[in-house]
Amino acid sequence: MEKIIEVKEISKNYLKRKTKEMITAVNDVSFDVHRGEVLGLLGPNGAGKTSTIKMICGLLQPDAGSIQINGLDIQKKRLKALKHISAVLEGNRNLYWRLTVRENLEYFAGNRGRSRKEVKFEVEKLLEQFRLKEKEHELVNGLSRGMQQKLAIAVALLANTEVILLDEPTLGLDVEISYELREILKMIVKEEQRTVIISSHDMPVVQDLCDRTVIINKGTVVVDEKVENLLKLFETKAYSVKLGSLLSSDQELQLMTKFPLSSYNRGVHQGTVTVNLEKSEDIYDLFDIFKKEGTLVESIDRTAIDFEQVFMQIVKGEKQYAMV
Repeated sequence: MEKIIEVKEISKNYLKRKTKEMITAVNDVSFDVHRGEVLGLLGPNGAGKTSTIKMICGLLQPDAGSIQINGLDIQKKRLKALKHISAVLEGNRNLYWRLTVRENLEYFAGNRGRSRKEVKFEVEKLLEQFRLKEKEHELVNGLSRGMQQKLAIAVALLANTEVILLDEPTLGLDVEISYELREILKMIVKEEQRTVIISSHDMPVVQDLCDRTVIINKGTVVVDEKVENLLKLFETKAYSVKLGSLLSSDQELQLMTKFPLSSYNRGVHQGTVTVNLEKSEDIYDLFDIFKKEGTLVESIDRTAIDFEQVFMQIVKGEKQYAMV
């Protein structure tokens, strides 16, 4: 597939004001974004993800390495490179609060050199798609957070760039609005075939929308793989064990020590253990814990796994997984 963004060995260091200590936020990060794909750029708080996003958007300069957007080096040809990307950054809604919904769409399209006449049809379409038609003449500062977020994304789409970067698009939204926005984004991605980068802690968004994910932890890339491959990989290691009796406190401690990402649901007389086994032979260690106090195993089944579990497994495991 054709590359539209190339991130090559970028690093970013910060100097602590009080201690003058140098902190490495991003350390030799490299990945590509292919034209027409939806990429999830993920990482826990403090992992270096936000610094990476700001460097891609031209808001920070890397201390080392390079970023190319559509073949243009963002440090050497910044303005030309940034014409190919629009962004909605968390905490910055990219909107004028004293303009109406429609006025915001027309104003920011004008900033990108597009006339009101040129974007007339697109504005109408976006108002309908994002269910903002009834609010088109209302001031932005009177809208709900969900409406403001939908408008910010519509503004980014109207810029007509090849790449759209969405940073935490569902943050702070209630479940209903979050689901609605997810469905709208799925429709947009399917219809327009644009390249989209999504940074989110909302794992259902990643699982629903993203083709591939790059996970950054402690300033480095720990995973660069298709979402479906990650789900398949971890699904083969996820088991649910139904027990005929309860675990003792000592057994629970052993379970959590040996399998820190496992869970134990205690019933009245029975319990269920959900565990991810890194190696097939780990099942013997699991059964040794049960055997020690004669705990009966009634059934063992492979379980379905969602992307949130995959993400936590990767981040807490603090290791790079070899993908197959």
